[in-house]
Amino acid sequence: MFIGTTIYALINTAILALMAIGFNLTFGISGIANFAYGALYVLAAYGIWMMLNLLHLPYLIAVAAAVIFNLILGALIYRFVLIRVRGQVISEVIATFGIGLAILELFSYFGWVGFEYTLPVLVDRSYIIAGTYVDMQRIIILVFSIILILGLWLFTHYTSIGLAFRGIAQDERTALTFGIDADWIATLSVSFGAGLAALAALFIIPLGSIAPGEGYDVLIKTLAVCIIGGLGSTGGVIVASFIVGFAERFTDTYIGSHWTMIVSLAALLIVLIVKPSGLFGKQKELEERI
Repeated sequence: MFIGTTIYALINTAILALMAIGFNLTFGISGIANFAYGALYVLAAYGIWMMLNLLHLPYLIAVAAAVIFNLILGALIYRFVLIRVRGQVISEVIATFGIGLAILELFSYFGWVGFEYTLPVLVDRSYIIAGTYVDMQRIIILVFSIILILGLWLFTHYTSIGLAFRGIAQDERTALTFGIDADWIATLSVSFGAGLAALAALFIIPLGSIAPGEGYDVLIKTLAVCIIGGLGSTGGVIVASFIVGFAERFTDTYIGSHWTMIVSLAALLIVLIVKPSGLFGKQKELEERI
């Protein structure tokens, strides 16, 4: 049981990291907390489902179209909404949460809830690993999460756009003196975050079904991981995903599934009490601000 729980804890870690990486990327670069992130996740899932089941498009075309749509929508959200309230944290949160709420409630209004709303698994096969049955979809999630994180690291260190991302994230004023357009980089960061939300939905949704409520769950888990790890820190997201991922699975196995969310929130509260900026957060602690 212990080995099986450990295997599924590792997979849960990969799922949480895949969920949170887009939100973290946007915040780390632009400082914008995109509270529409969960809604964009659900929107991409419904989009793929509609293109597969209503328009009968090929799978790859449906996936590509959903990701591109999210990329464009993320850019539009910044250019037409967030750019007007940039730097006003409360206004950014209210604006993005309002957009997300509108998207999710629209799906609820049309009654798009049920087990028939799901996405196909990439490979319908299972394997026995150390005496534990593990389906191929979860193995793919684990592998893709590792590849994605490594790919993002290479992107931010060896491409011109990635270096501009890092420049704005480290010191926006200095980056501006080198001719980097902060609004353009912020647009790309929100756009890329929305695209990563679509990719996360593509891999994670086949494990369950699509529902508007998933948007809220994804947002809560994403915030928990990012806050524990430290907003804007990729390393923090990875470490926090391990903490929450293992805590959830071991709690589910040895204590009870109804304690899972409580343990995750308890971990969040403990970290906030001990280190308010998160494990790897760069924000100033309270005593440094007084």
